[in-house]
Parts: sequence; structure tokens; C-alpha cells
Amino acid sequence: MGVERTSVGLDVHARSVSAAAIDGVTGELIKKRLVPTTDTVIEWVRGLPGPAAVTYEAGPTGFGLARALA
Repeated sequence: MGVERTSVGLDVHARSVSAAAIDGVTGELIKKRLVPTTDTVIEWVRGLPGPAAVTYEAGPTGFGLARALA
């Protein structure tokens, strides 16, 4: 069983990242469209209540981001 507080889903494309997160404690839904740079996405995830579990739609634009988040 996981210990994450926030669950995050990312739809990663070459021109943008659509991000959604749900706080498992408060039930708050957080949505954001991000610039598709690794630093921007990591900064957004770090600003969420942690710990966070992150998943993304598999594809070539998300592989580098997944490695950086790991």
C-alpha cells in the first residue's frame, strides 16, 4: 500500500503538459497546463502536498521527464 498524499497524472506532449493532481486528504483537485520543460514540471510537483505519486501517458515525450522525476 502506498503512502502518497497526492496522486498526479500528466499528459505530456511536445508543446504542453496537462497536469492534474488530487490531494488524498482534502480531496482538492488541482489542474494546470504547464510548459513542457522538465524543470517546470518538477517545480510544480514539488509544490504539491507530498509525498506524491506521479504517472504519465506513455510516449516518447514523457520518458526523459519520468527519469527526472524518479
